[in-house]
Amino acid sequence: MKINFIDLQTQYLKYKEEIDSEMAEVLHLSEFIGGQKLDDLEKDLASFVGVKHAIACSSATDALLLSLMALNIGYGDEVITTPFAFVAAAEAVAFLGAKPIFVDIDKDSYNIDPSKIEAVITDRTKAIIPVSLFGQCADMDPINEIAKKHEIAVIEDASQSFGATYNEKKSCSLSTIGCTSFFPSNPLGAYGDGGALFTNDDELAQKIRVLINHGQDEKYKHKYIGINGRLDALQAAVLNVKLKYFEEEIKLRDDIGSRYSDLLEDAEIITPKVAENLTSVYAHYSIRVQDREAMLEKLNSKEIPTAICYPISIHLQEAFLYLGYKEGDFPISEEVSTQIISLPMSPYLTETEQDFIVEAIKAT
Repeated sequence: MKINFIDLQTQYLKYKEEIDSEMAEVLHLSEFIGGQKLDDLEKDLASFVGVKHAIACSSATDALLLSLMALNIGYGDEVITTPFAFVAAAEAVAFLGAKPIFVDIDKDSYNIDPSKIEAVITDRTKAIIPVSLFGQCADMDPINEIAKKHEIAVIEDASQSFGATYNEKKSCSLSTIGCTSFFPSNPLGAYGDGGALFTNDDELAQKIRVLINHGQDEKYKHKYIGINGRLDALQAAVLNVKLKYFEEEIKLRDDIGSRYSDLLEDAEIITPKVAENLTSVYAHYSIRVQDREAMLEKLNSKEIPTAICYPISIHLQEAFLYLGYKEGDFPISEEVSTQIISLPMSPYLTETEQDFIVEAIKAT
């Protein structure tokens, strides 16, 4: 049985007529940077999340970078984040000359453990970047309380949780600035790189809009050192179509994720746990197993695609060895990185495909 890890083709065919029409209109108008498609997308994104400002950009990495720049974070500053995630948050911090400070994760959610944050705050700490991993938000209320107490900012990296909720509020509306990714495989995906920033702060929003366009507040007048972080209109056109159907796809994702967990309840694995005050968009359906190599071999023998997110904790990556962390510093992150496996997941995974995957996992 041929199973796609993420079924983008079925999704495209479902919306093909509208997507092709929207992209053709961009080509006809020749408004490739900015324009009405981008304006419409930002308006609808802000409405969807429930914030005043949504600013589309070229990637979630640039969204994180722009957030840090807007908050004047740079050389000598410290930013707290997680060692178990994609590298982008720590990378953006380091790129600006600031220092990533890692805190271990919660063993159930795989997100940063709020109870361990305050112990690493110093007079150089300027922000916390919780990464909302695999489809569900980090535990934002205690994180925000700690940040308020110490007068530091919170930037939610919601690259994998766009559309999820925390206490009935949408991911990206939960902190000083929310950032997300529209990478094609994410829950709301473009047909290339893309991302967005979200905030209720008027001044921050205005500054980000200047920074995103080479620091220009007027053409050829540069108020700040900025970047070229704009989202192109073709990607905006694709996202405009997909956003209309996104709530329907979130429901499908929840159904499939819940069905996986029900079917795997008696298997000798650890399935995702979603707290009662959260919903997940299941950007990944990730299980933990004691013998990962044996499980991968079993699934590969059935031609079931898998992914390992993430096999090496960030503090042990060669690029971050200069920070001085060592093996054993973050035991939960390190253990999870040796056990995690992501299974095929998309709104269009069929019950037949899912049954086949579950049967393979349970086979002795």
